[in-house]
Amino acid sequence: MIGRRSPSQQRGKDEPEKPFWISFADLMTALMVLFLVVMAIALLAVTRTVSELEKREAEYRADIDNCMILAVEAAKRHEGVRVDLRRNVIDFGDRARFAFNSSLLSPEQEGVLRRFVPELLSMADSDSCKRVMKRIIVEGHTDKTGSYLANLNLSLMRSQRVLCAMFKTDGPNPLTDAQKAQVRDVFLVGGFAFSASKDTPEESRRVEMRIEFLGIDEKRVKPPQGATGGFGTCAI
Repeated sequence: MIGRRSPSQQRGKDEPEKPFWISFADLMTALMVLFLVVMAIALLAVTRTVSELEKREAEYRADIDNCMILAVEAAKRHEGVRVDLRRNVIDFGDRARFAFNSSLLSPEQEGVLRRFVPELLSMADSDSCKRVMKRIIVEGHTDKTGSYLANLNLSLMRSQRVLCAMFKTDGPNPLTDAQKAQVRDVFLVGGFAFSASKDTPEESRRVEMRIEFLGIDEKRVKPPQGATGGFGTCAI
């Protein structure tokens, strides 16, 4: 009859609505997808961090290499001066050797140092060196003759004598006040007894300049202000 509902329609209306329940398989699938997304994000972050660290390390090494290249080029312009790249050391050879039990430099030796040091200062002011160079340590050495403390004191006097040559106002090739201020800020004196001796006593009585670099994450410490008395002079 027209307008009469079929039994099937009647039953569909009378049945209560069933709640929607996600199946266990669907739940596990969703959790797995979420896990994979989280892992992908974490791996991407780790990869990016590693890549940035590798990039920083590569730039750090490149700056050190470029800085040492400048040191080598400077040494080539001065007879008898060489650079030990393994130790980052500038060796003056017989151009800055000392007599037995002496810390005095001849006027000629002082002239050699005053001609070379401005090139080191220019090197230190280059972009590469400014990013990674910490300081230049002037290291005095002795031969094996004498006691440890006596030789240690002598080696310190020899390294100090190199700085004295930089601050002298007389003699050839004097440094400008600006260069002296840079020497004060960049150079540091140090000494060794016979722990770093060479093959012969004559070779051991020497002075070297070691270039020291910052660590990759080390922050540069601002140098202290100069003394109010100016640069001063060294006693003979």
